[in-house]
Amino acid sequence: MFQIQSNSLSVIDMIVNGGAGSIIIILILFALLMLAVYIYAERTLTFNGLLKLDSGFVDDLNKELRRNSMNVQKAITICKKSDHPSARIIRRGLERFKDKNELGPTKTAIENEAQFVVYGLERNINILATISGAAPMIGFLGTVIGMIIAFHQMANSGGQAEMAELASGIYTAMTTTVGGLIVGILSYIGYNHLVTRTQLIVHDLEKKASEFLEELDK
Repeated sequence: MFQIQSNSLSVIDMIVNGGAGSIIIILILFALLMLAVYIYAERTLTFNGLLKLDSGFVDDLNKELRRNSMNVQKAITICKKSDHPSARIIRRGLERFKDKNELGPTKTAIENEAQFVVYGLERNINILATISGAAPMIGFLGTVIGMIIAFHQMANSGGQAEMAELASGIYTAMTTTVGGLIVGILSYIGYNHLVTRTQLIVHDLEKKASEFLEELDK
């Protein structure tokens, strides 16, 4: 009977067999993957924390303004007791309204403060987009390097090189391409998920700010 021998090949073997070029590029891709995972985890935890914060202070604030539209200082105190981002935005508007007693400057102050809040929410998210585009390109760079190695070996052997001699270049070409695509795909998915969650939070902030301005204008 015939006996079929199969040699299993682990991921580590593929990387090592690709030579120094493959190892260096895979290490770069691994570093990018760790950075992407860190950014995604940090932003996700931040967003989850914001969603858990009590935003009921907006109702309390509106009730206070209904009872006494001029009791701005008490409304500011209510905002200071909350860690919700909308509390920071509305407090800035109230402080402006207290100084000017006009709705126009108050709205401008709220919009300016909202820009800073949104900037904080979007912090480092664009790095994920950069990684999602750069990682496949780095992987393709490894592919080019691997093919150069393979053709160089063929040239030195007068076109008579055996597959075993070309293996190093081929391993480099294949492993770096796969690694780059994996890192790029994961980063792209993480980026789009965070962008979606950011938009939901920003929409909620805009809604609360609009409710506050409508109540202040009554």
